[in-house]
Amino acid sequence: MRFVSMLLLPVLAMSSLAAHAGEQDVKRLGQLLGQSNTITARFSQLTLDGSGTQLQETTGDMSVKRPGLFYWHTDAPQEQTMISDGKKVTLWDPDLEQATIKKLDERLTQTPALLLSGDVSKIEQSYDVSSKTQGEVMEFILKPKTKDTLFDSLRLSFRKGNISEMQLIDSVGQRTNILFNEVKVDKEIPESKFKFVVPKGADVIQE
Repeated sequence: MRFVSMLLLPVLAMSSLAAHAGEQDVKRLGQLLGQSNTITARFSQLTLDGSGTQLQETTGDMSVKRPGLFYWHTDAPQEQTMISDGKKVTLWDPDLEQATIKKLDERLTQTPALLLSGDVSKIEQSYDVSSKTQGEVMEFILKPKTKDTLFDSLRLSFRKGNISEMQLIDSVGQRTNILFNEVKVDKEIPESKFKFVVPKGADVIQE
C-alpha cells in the first residue's frame, strides 16, 4: 500500500530548564496548529530510502477542518484518497476499487496527517517536542513517546505562521518530505468534502 496509508497509522527525566523549554515549544506548536479552523493546500511528496535513493514522488491536495475532519488526495497515476469524518478514516484506492475503513481511535488521531486536524491539546501527551527558528521559518521536531508508531521523528515547518513542510523519518532511515504550497486558512469548506460514499460494487475492508 502506498505512502498515504502510512499517514493513517518513556524517556529519562530532563533538567527543569530543558523541561520548561519543551513546555514552551509545545505551547507554541499548539498555537500555530490551532490558530486556523480550516486549512487547504496543494502538496508535493518525495520519499527516499535510507541511502537517499528516490522511492516515490507524488502530488495532490489536502483539506482539514477542526476537529477531526481531513481530506488527502494523491494525484494519478498513483491516485488514492484518504478521508476522516471525525469518527472513521476511509482510504480509497480507485485502481483496486477498494475502500479500507478504520475507526478513528486514539492511535490514529496521533498520526502525522491527522495531527493537522486533531486535538492540539494532546500533543504533549504523545510527543516530545523541540523547536528552532531560522529567519521566517519555525521548525518543530516531534518524537513519539511510545514505540507503537511508524516513524521515529516528525518535523513540522511553518513559514510566516502557516504550515509549509512536513518530514517523517522511520526506524530504517526512510525519509518522506511533504512540501505544502498554495496554503489557504479559514476558507469555507463544505461538510460533503469529508464524507465518502463507497462506489457500488467496490470491495470494502473494515478494520
